[in-house]
Amino acid sequence: MKEADSLFEAGYDVTVVYLYWNNWGTDLDKQLLAEKKWKSIRVGGHPENNKWIYFLSRARHKLANILVSKFSNRFNVAEHGIARGSQNLIRKAKSLKADLYIAHNLGALPAAVLAAKTHQVKCGFDAEDFHRQEVTNDYNSRDFKLKKIIEDRYLPKIDYLTTASPLISEAYKKLYPTINPITILNVFPSEREILKKTKERLKLFWFSQNIGKNRGLEGVINSLAYQENIELHLLGCSTAPIREHFKKLAEQSSFRPENIYYYSPIPSTEIIKFASQFDIGLATETGFPLNRDICLTNKIFTYIQAGQAIIASDTSAQTKFLKSYSEMGFIYNKSKVCQLTSIIQNYLSNPELLEEHQAKALKYAQSKLNWEHEEKKFLKNIIDTIGK
Repeated sequence: MKEADSLFEAGYDVTVVYLYWNNWGTDLDKQLLAEKKWKSIRVGGHPENNKWIYFLSRARHKLANILVSKFSNRFNVAEHGIARGSQNLIRKAKSLKADLYIAHNLGALPAAVLAAKTHQVKCGFDAEDFHRQEVTNDYNSRDFKLKKIIEDRYLPKIDYLTTASPLISEAYKKLYPTINPITILNVFPSEREILKKTKERLKLFWFSQNIGKNRGLEGVINSLAYQENIELHLLGCSTAPIREHFKKLAEQSSFRPENIYYYSPIPSTEIIKFASQFDIGLATETGFPLNRDICLTNKIFTYIQAGQAIIASDTSAQTKFLKSYSEMGFIYNKSKVCQLTSIIQNYLSNPELLEEHQAKALKYAQSKLNWEHEEKKFLKNIIDTIGK
């Protein structure tokens, strides 16, 4: 969205081609896309509209994954397996003549490269994650094998690679020495409207597309034992079993379950303002698999834009980042709940420190850690790539 907006505002004609993913995302897309001036085209069908195309693409995707799992790429079906509608993306991209094709996930990478080849123009790829190890570190897994096939086949053919963290850039540089990745942080436009934080209780905030197990939240709840003046606020899709899981965990940890608040997903353009009412942003990455250790998620940049103090687990990427941008939060050892407890207690008993860290985060957001800053690197890269 940010790249499409920036390109359109810079005078480019922009068309976004995308697939249906889920119902709640589609509902939010309707609100977002209605406000955009650039074009958007959904391909690959829909479970309620264009059912035949949708279910055919699902069948093709499942069959391809079975074949890759059993025979690696002997039958040359990796493109069918990497995303449900990858073939739909390829056909549509080839039919749209452009000066530059940009892919933003591995499912779209073949489409961008093949369309660029068809029209003899340039293409690029934005790696928000280190894809071959974003699900598992098992080199023998189907997921790793499939993504390695796609990356090895198509990344050497792109004209530029951008990544969302310095360590992801380093990882891809090791794999493909001829590529020179450019790091463009997954930051957001400077927020003009920040909600006032209340002084009643210390409010912790975490968000993702889905609220679930093994996201670091168990450690947070365990660290809140016997705390009366702390609330935990969670934004994302949650199921009844997950809420029951965290309720039981809270009861076992002597933390009141009623102090855990759940919110359904909201449009991405509203998250920063929503987050700004809370005190502390939780970046609880587990560090496993490798991608979770070297990525910088949109969470941490949302918290900064929202003027929150940061509590982050000691992944390699987050440790490096908070050392570079100091005095806006703390790093904790993800295997030691006592450290997390100590940090939260420190903020609880020292409101002046909390306010200092919140102010420093907001200062970073307004001076450097924003899309206005990163956008300049992005647009320069586009000009360098296509020459206009």
